[in-house]
Amino acid sequence: MSQEKNIDSAQSPRQLSWRAVLLGILLSMLLAAANAYLGLFAGLTVSASIPAAVVSMAILRWFRTSGVLENNIVQTAASAGEAIAAGAIFTLPALILLDYWVDFEYLWVVFLCGVGGLLGVLMTVPLRHALVDEAKLPFPEGQATAAVLKAGHGELEHASGGYQAREGMRLLLLGALVAAAAKLATGGLKLWQGIAGVGVSAGGAVTYLGANLSPALLAVGYIVGLNVALLVFAGGVITWLVAVPLYAWWVGVEPGGDPAAVAMQLWSTKLRFMGVGAMLVGGLWALWSMRATLTGGLRGMADRAGTAADDLPPSLLLSMTALLTGAMLIYYTGLLPSVWIAAPLTLVMLLAAFLFSAVAAYMAGLVGSSNNPISGVTIATILLTALGLKLLVGPGETGPVAAVLVGAVVCCAAAIGGDNLQDLKAGALLGATPWKQQLAQMIGVVSAVLVLAPVMSLLLHAYGIGVPDAEHPEPLPAPQATLMAAVAGGVFGEDMPWDLIAVGALIAVLVVCVDEWLRRRQSNVRAPVLAVAVGIYLPLKYSVPIAVGGLAAYWAKRRLGGEQGRLGILLAAGLITGEALMGIALAVPIVLSGSNDVLSLLEPALTEAIGAWPAFLLFVALCVWLGRILPQAEAYYRNRP
Repeated sequence: MSQEKNIDSAQSPRQLSWRAVLLGILLSMLLAAANAYLGLFAGLTVSASIPAAVVSMAILRWFRTSGVLENNIVQTAASAGEAIAAGAIFTLPALILLDYWVDFEYLWVVFLCGVGGLLGVLMTVPLRHALVDEAKLPFPEGQATAAVLKAGHGELEHASGGYQAREGMRLLLLGALVAAAAKLATGGLKLWQGIAGVGVSAGGAVTYLGANLSPALLAVGYIVGLNVALLVFAGGVITWLVAVPLYAWWVGVEPGGDPAAVAMQLWSTKLRFMGVGAMLVGGLWALWSMRATLTGGLRGMADRAGTAADDLPPSLLLSMTALLTGAMLIYYTGLLPSVWIAAPLTLVMLLAAFLFSAVAAYMAGLVGSSNNPISGVTIATILLTALGLKLLVGPGETGPVAAVLVGAVVCCAAAIGGDNLQDLKAGALLGATPWKQQLAQMIGVVSAVLVLAPVMSLLLHAYGIGVPDAEHPEPLPAPQATLMAAVAGGVFGEDMPWDLIAVGALIAVLVVCVDEWLRRRQSNVRAPVLAVAVGIYLPLKYSVPIAVGGLAAYWAKRRLGGEQGRLGILLAAGLITGEALMGIALAVPIVLSGSNDVLSLLEPALTEAIGAWPAFLLFVALCVWLGRILPQAEAYYRNRP
């Protein structure tokens, strides 16, 4: 424990103060709403710990008695909002696509996500000693969060590679304002277009080339970095520059049609199922590759489970787990034909939640929570559950729905499990009390689930989710949820394109082989298969800006000696938050009026004539800002005597 940490803890020992809890609740709700939009839009969410830490320091600095441990509680509660949003948007929209729900029912969303999130906390508390204290896992995002908090409370921030909390807050707000204004101009006022793209047709083959010039997608690429961003782009290239043209040529397309529309139709009805196969292989491979570590860790954990005095007591963990499990048993009993089917299903849910929470916790230690294979293991859960239910209940509408409902709880548990261990690592580096962080994580979960249903309902009615229709021709893609609905429905139906799923699985196997080769060569570059799988599923117009954001991050790292620039991360976080919140705000008048053009200032012909040039120029300016200007400024402050 460093001298700086001891001094700070001695000066300001408070952690679970009323102001820290209140601010954590508010930020958890805000970040849950923002990441719900981002996940449905881009298929990715990013860790909210660092932005939450900076906002906390900027606000609590007005209280002279505030310290680093109090700010750590705020980011612990706030980051739970981002994590639980990921679990919700990856799964619950599948119930809409399966026609089980017509809207996101408030009480059921609160119940399912609340149970999953709380189980994620409860089941990873016993893992803290094994994974945080004993294992030599890097926990990159946990370490970065701790460094930001320590730097914000240091007197010489530039000497420790940090920054003033108020300067970081300014960047967050500025990025949010820029992205919100851009979203308002393109999605609300319709002053110019936000997408530049063109359909291509040649020799019977068609495809679509384009880019969504979204500041949020650029920021996502910046935060995940060049390696992951290029893998997402590679998945897009496989689909849109190889699979779509070949498939169009093979089946033949009507001459004279719009090639962009034809390409999108082939992708939405057929070729996106390659992503199902890739996701399945990715999830199963994640489990297999960690089998030895998980088995050893769980064996050691069994001897120490709940024995640490600074964790939540074992009696509380067991009683809460039993209560939540009983609630799910009652729920499944009302859904399925008998308790004899509901009971084993509940047991499957409980075991999968524990196993995948452990997987997510371990992966957060290896690569951070932003790169966790949560969607892959959830799809594997849904597939295996659906296969078992088909044997028990036979064909019908209940089986796919029950499989998705199991996956929803498991996905929320895994998302929170990774986030919990990441926050506990940051707390360990700062000298925080684990049980207080674990309680803060629960508070963050409960706060976030209260806002998810109205936000998702608003987005559903304003933009549509997953499947284009006459009212919503360009819905939010919701890639993971669409894949999960396809898997659950396909197991019970006869229309599953198993040949295309097999092609996606084969591509994923090849990517796994490449990744293993890179690992054995101890390369700094890796090829996580789930990043490629997301790219296979996403439209190319989303993959392109993510790749450009990764390039901006690479340029920034070169100017900062290989380190990720924190100023750039804060600006990127602001861009994501601003665009997401504006997207939610614009949904309100759209839903009330029933028209996507309710705020339009220009005629469609004039907007088309202007094109996407203003959005392109802003996109380029943001690239320069992230990749060149901010790294130069940060390097200056670091090297200043």
